[in-house]
Amino acid sequence: MAKLILSMETTMLKDIPLNKERITIGRKPHNDIQIDNLAISGEHAVVITILNDSFLEDMGSTNGTFVNGQSIKKHFLQNGDTIELGKYRLKYVSDVPQQTSNTDFEKTMILRPGAIPKMPSESSAPSAVSAQSATPAAPVTVAPPPVAAPAAPILPLGAIQVLSGGNAGKEMELTKTLTTLGKPGVQVAVIARRPHGYFITHVEGASFPVVNGTTLGTQAHQLGDHDVIELAGVKMEFFLKN
Repeated sequence: MAKLILSMETTMLKDIPLNKERITIGRKPHNDIQIDNLAISGEHAVVITILNDSFLEDMGSTNGTFVNGQSIKKHFLQNGDTIELGKYRLKYVSDVPQQTSNTDFEKTMILRPGAIPKMPSESSAPSAVSAQSATPAAPVTVAPPPVAAPAAPILPLGAIQVLSGGNAGKEMELTKTLTTLGKPGVQVAVIARRPHGYFITHVEGASFPVVNGTTLGTQAHQLGDHDVIELAGVKMEFFLKN
């Protein structure tokens, strides 16, 4: 599990495991990581963790959020990155290999050759008693070939169709592991494609996404076929393609 190591100057203060999908950083007490310092805004930044990947986003702070000395608005965290908030430092530590991602949070999953083991063929199946070793009077018993385990169901491709606004009628297939939706600075959410379904998570904005008339919380929400999402003043329908 990835974690953040909070320190000030040369003093390490504590480790914070990234065991929630959304961890907020700021001066106010309701934040997951509270830093009581006037250089830190009340709601300064947020870390979104989806699967093995973590993303940092500045929440419109007064003094800004810096990673490795560079001012950022959104940043895909890599092992060893140092988040700088005034005099405080948060070092991101992860032992999971990561792929490079772009700034709009979209990633592509790659299946490398050899990742799936080959099933043994009939010719290689071991027999209980071989024909050569059996005595003439003894019957020869051959073990049946191994029965392959049923294949895991393949997740249908998801898509979004815009229902309102200037882009009404347009459709976008969710082919990437992470797809960002919304308007930066207003309201942003990310849809993650996981092996067992599609999940929407709030990323930015005071208002949370609405699905089928219900306002979501801070945790990821699994989308169902034909769910209607309201985000940044736009209605869109999520559906699965056959």
